[in-house]
Amino acid sequence: MTNRWVRLQAVAVSGSSAEGLMLAALPLLAVSITTDPREISLIGIAGQAPWLLLSLFAGVLIDRARRTTVLAWAYAVQVAAALVLAAVASAGLLSLPVLLVVAFVVTSAQVLGDGASGALVPEIVAADRLAHANARLQVIDRGAVQFVVPPLTGFLIAVSAGASAWLAAGCALTALLLARRIPSESRTIARTHPLRDLSAGLRHLVKTPLLRSITLNVALGSFAASAGNSMLVLYATQVLHVGSVGYGLLLACLAFGWVASSFVVQKVVDRLGYSWSMRIGQSFGVVAQLLIAVLPPWPPLIGLVLISLTATVLLWNVCSQSSRQRFTPAPLLGRVLTSHRALAWGLRPLGALTGGLVAAHWGLRAVWVLGAAIQAVSAVLVWFTLSPAAFRRTELATAAA
Repeated sequence: MTNRWVRLQAVAVSGSSAEGLMLAALPLLAVSITTDPREISLIGIAGQAPWLLLSLFAGVLIDRARRTTVLAWAYAVQVAAALVLAAVASAGLLSLPVLLVVAFVVTSAQVLGDGASGALVPEIVAADRLAHANARLQVIDRGAVQFVVPPLTGFLIAVSAGASAWLAAGCALTALLLARRIPSESRTIARTHPLRDLSAGLRHLVKTPLLRSITLNVALGSFAASAGNSMLVLYATQVLHVGSVGYGLLLACLAFGWVASSFVVQKVVDRLGYSWSMRIGQSFGVVAQLLIAVLPPWPPLIGLVLISLTATVLLWNVCSQSSRQRFTPAPLLGRVLTSHRALAWGLRPLGALTGGLVAAHWGLRAVWVLGAAIQAVSAVLVWFTLSPAAFRRTELATAAA
C-alpha cells in the first residue's frame, strides 16, 4: 500500500508539472496573438469543453479497464499534445486555432487522468485517511508543483515560445512511465451496454441527495471561477499592469494557498466535520470574489486575496472529493467521479464565454462582481442542504446499503 501511494504521488508530480506548463502557457501564447477578450475566452472554452463532452464516457472506461492503464493512456495523449505545441511554437507557426485544439486535447487527457487517479485513491488509502490523501494530491496538482511551474512558464516563454511545451512533453512522458509501474485491481469485463453503465453512475449521483447538492454547488462555483480565470491574464496585464512573469506569479499565489492550507486541512475537517468545513469554504468565496472586484490594483494585495481564496477552496474540494469516495460503491466510483465533473464542470465553457462577454461590455472588474453574486447563491444553498444532519443520513444510508 505504501509503495503504491508513493508511486501515485510521483505520477501526480510529473503529470501536474506537464499540465501546469501547458495550461499556463496557452493563455500567454494567446495574448501574443490577440488581446480581444472574446477571442481570449475561446481558450477557456476549448480547455473546459472536454469536462462536459467526454467525462461521462471516460467514467465508463475507467470502471471497465485497469485504472493505472487508463492513467498511462491519459499521459500518452498529453505527450502528443505537448510535442505538437512545441513544434508549432518553435517554428513560429502559432495561431489561435492551433491553441484551441491543443487546449481541448490537454484537458481531454486531464479528464481521463483525474478520473482514474481519483478512483485509485480508495484502492490504496484507508477510508479514514481519504481527506489527507486527497489534500496531498490536490496540493501536488494545484499547489507545490504549480507554485513553481507558472512563474517558470513565464520565464521559458520569454526565452522561447516552444520551451515550456518541450519541457511539458518530458514531464508527461515521465508520468506515463511511472503510471505503468503502479499495481492496480483488474476490472471484470462488463457485458452490459456502455450507455447502461453510464446511466448507473449518473443515477447514483443524482439520487443521493448529499452528492446531488454538492454537484449543484460545484457547478455554480465552477461557472463563476471559469469566468474569472478566463480573464485573469487580461486582469493581470491591463488592470494590474504586470507582464507574463507577473501573471505567472499571480498563478503561484493561487497555488501557495493550496500548499499553506494542506498542512491543516485534515485537522480542520476532523475538528469541524465535513458540513461546517464546506460552509466556511463556500462563504469565503463570496468575499474573495468581491474583494478582487473592488480593491485597488495593487498586485501584492490581490495576491493575498488569491492565496486566501484557494486556501478555502482546497478545504471545500477535499470534502467534496472525499464525500463521493465515501458514499459511492467501488464498482461505480469512476463513473460517479466523472459524472460529477460532467455536471459540475460542464458549465465552465459557458462561464469562460460569459467572462469574455462581460469584460468586453462592462470591463474586467465586472467579471468578479458577477462571480460574487453567483457564489452568494451557492453559499445559501450550502448552508441549507449540506447540514451535519444531511451527512449523518447519508452515512446511515450507505452503511445500510
